[in-house]
Amino acid sequence: MQRSDFRYDLPAELIAQVPPVERSGGRMLCVDPSSLDGDAGFRDARVVDLPGELRAGDLLVLNDTRVIRARLQGVKAESGGKIEAMIERVLDAQRALAQVRASKTPKPGAQLVFAAGALTATVIAKHDDLYELAFDTEDLLAALDRVGELPLPPYIHRSDEQRRSSAADDARYQTVWAREPGAVAAPTASLHFDEAMLDAIRARGVAIAFATLHVGAGTFQPVRVDDLATHVMHAERATVTPALAQAVQDAKARGGRVVAVGTTVVRALESAAAETGTVQAFQGETRLFITPGYAFRVVDALLTNFHLPESTLLMLVCAFGGYARVMAAYRHAVAQRYRFFSYGDAMWLPVRA
Repeated sequence: MQRSDFRYDLPAELIAQVPPVERSGGRMLCVDPSSLDGDAGFRDARVVDLPGELRAGDLLVLNDTRVIRARLQGVKAESGGKIEAMIERVLDAQRALAQVRASKTPKPGAQLVFAAGALTATVIAKHDDLYELAFDTEDLLAALDRVGELPLPPYIHRSDEQRRSSAADDARYQTVWAREPGAVAAPTASLHFDEAMLDAIRARGVAIAFATLHVGAGTFQPVRVDDLATHVMHAERATVTPALAQAVQDAKARGGRVVAVGTTVVRALESAAAETGTVQAFQGETRLFITPGYAFRVVDALLTNFHLPESTLLMLVCAFGGYARVMAAYRHAVAQRYRFFSYGDAMWLPVRA
């Protein structure tokens, strides 16, 4: 397929700039899996209705990654020129890979000063589009918590001052169960859940388990090639524990569905099953690029947000729900004024195509 196959028209005013008042207060578009492609039946519901869509014996899988304060403002020590660093991946207690924006490309050995001297770094090397930086700290994650800024997506517009002081974003651009630091973007389908929703899901006899996939900034990068077969997928770190692998097997054995909350969970679970066809414990990088025609091995149902045109995330959802059906659902969502992207509304796909 071609990149242009995943283009759709989205009025700018439908891009959600703030979260709903309540986490579970958004809308949810339910897609009828028995309808014919391109002639889908759609039901306009609310996120709070999700527990009623689940069945006893199902397994709901969530992503427990935690968004780090990955954006750093600073200057070059030598020239005083302004720079912005976006941490893509923390490598260890002192080193990270980062995107660096500057008027002139910093060279290996250059000293970078962040947060008025509260944190400094040395450029070690450049790896493709990313810079390896060594920081003068013994605990980089703790230092980022002190002086970094929350890396809101580029389509959420905040002034510099709002970015640095918004307590609302600090709380709401993070899941209620976030515990494994490492993401630079939130697993947005999970932002709809609060404790009351989780309690209602458990009360229906649905098991809940966690995968980890640290969402990278590459999730916002556009696909730059027309032929999808030539696209190189960005790498993200994923962990599927032995306990999660067993929970998936148990759910399948009892006839329950494996319900993925978000495309990140889909990629983690499907990566863990890539070699054997069944989920095995997995820890490492995944570059799994899911497009229409992909044979899903694990995931049976999907809750997801609405994604950017021509994005790899939209391609994954089209692979899961059926290309014509999902694109028709997007046209319906636009016509019905759903809210799009990270702080936006959700789509429920109860059975894969």
